[in-house]
Formats: sequence, C-alpha cells, structure tokens
Amino acid sequence: MSNADFKQRFLFPDSDVRGELVRLEDSLAAILGAHQYPMAVQGLVGEAVAAVALLTGTLKFQGRLSLQAQGQGPVSLLLAECTHDGQLRALARHRDASEFDSADLTRLIGDGTMVITITPDQGRQYQGIVPLEGDTLAACLEAYFRQSEQLDTRLWLAAGNGRAAGLLLQRLPEQIADSEHNKATWQHLDALAGTLKMEELLDLDAQTVLRRLFHETPPRLPDAQPLRLGCTCSRERTRNALYSLGAEELQNLLDEDGGATLTCDFCLSSERFDAVDLAELIRERRDAGR
Repeated sequence: MSNADFKQRFLFPDSDVRGELVRLEDSLAAILGAHQYPMAVQGLVGEAVAAVALLTGTLKFQGRLSLQAQGQGPVSLLLAECTHDGQLRALARHRDASEFDSADLTRLIGDGTMVITITPDQGRQYQGIVPLEGDTLAACLEAYFRQSEQLDTRLWLAAGNGRAAGLLLQRLPEQIADSEHNKATWQHLDALAGTLKMEELLDLDAQTVLRRLFHETPPRLPDAQPLRLGCTCSRERTRNALYSLGAEELQNLLDEDGGATLTCDFCLSSERFDAVDLAELIRERRDAGR
C-alpha cells in the first residue's frame, strides 16, 4: 500500500480540542472495485469509509466501529467498518441506477436511521441510534455526537475521483481549569476549519491542509496511522454460518445442490463447501443435538 491511505491525529497544546484527518485512495479503490456502484453511491461509500476511520480514533480500546444507515430511498443500506488498527471495509445495497438523480443523503437513503456500533474485542457492545435528519452524512454524524455523546464535534467529508478524505474536530470533556479559554479556543478553531473547501480536503496533503487552517496555532502531530482494506471474512467464519443453519437445512442443501457456495457481501470472495464438507457439518450438528 502507498502512503495515500492514512489517519493523522493532531492535538492543540493547552486546550481540550483534538482532531483527526484521513486520506484514502488504495483501500477505497479496493472497496469500490469489488462492486459496480453508480457514481452517487461511490461518493456515499467513500464518505462513510472516511467517517469510520475518523471515528475509530475516538476508541480507547482494541475493537471496531461500524456505521450503518438504512432507509426507504434508492440506497437501502450503507455499512462501513474500521478496526482500531486501521482495517477498513464497506458496502452499499441499492436499486436501479436510474433513480440516482442527486447526491443528497436524504434523497439517496430517505427516511431512516443511522446506527453507530462500537464492539470491543473484550467487553460489551455499545450502540447509538439517531434519525437521518441531515442533508449530508457529516451533518448526521454531528447530530449523533450531540445526542449520544454530548461532545462538540465537527466533521467535513469529501469523496471523488477515486479518493476520499475527512476532517474531524472535537472538544473533549474539560480537563483544563480555564473553561472560558477552552470555549474561545474551540470557537476559534471551529471557525478556521469551517473555511476549508472540499477540493482542498481531497487534493492537498495533510500537512498543507493543517498549515493552511491552523498556521497561527500549529497543532502537534503524532505519527500517522496507516489504513488498509481488511475484510474479516474467512473459511472458518463461513463454515460457522453454515453450521448455524441446522442439520435439516444443511441436508436440504446437500440433497438439492450437492454443496454450497457462500460469497462475502463486502469483498465478494467465495468459499465452496462440497458434499463431503456438508456431510461433516450435518454429522456435527446431529451429534451436538444429542
């Protein structure tokens, strides 16, 4: 992978404001290349992948974060996921391409909900649900943070020409005593970030973007984190999915088709289970039922 895919955290000294900047190209090409999405859906998927990469930066543990939006519009499902170590995957389900006359989120997905799911490798899963009440994915995510996390958060997302990018600015719970200083700093940095043009976010490198926005108050930049495609499908997971069907359904598959082929919705890779494989699964299910 080239250095086109990364997440750059930035911190402002003497304040409780933090930020993340994400740039994607290679991993997005792999995600989009597995599907024949209309242009408007490609843009939506790109923004969603950039968004989960940004939001995963808020995790304080090992695990994954997913964004799922469902509605009654031409795009019935949008799903994107990122792990703590930067592995990305995403998909969209949509109807006929002739229905895509707008890139507006409310036109593409329609009335629906957005679910943010945080799944630690160890511990309990957390979900936050908000209605889709914004024209853009960024606006919906800002509403999520206001309602579910009660944190001042701004997001800027852009996708096009095979790339995606995102910028997040967030005011953390106050740890510095001077609340007036914190408030003024947040308002100042938010106003500066608001001058960013979407083509700048997409086309300029991270250092240039941050220098243009915050040259008066330069942030501290820890090492950037690489991002990459990382589908979690495997033969073992597929076998477990077949096992969950039960002995009767597995026997029907064996009798009717002599085997089964399952395809991952994300990366479209397939796993074939022949008659011997199914017979072994049936035996295991029947033994387990004794």
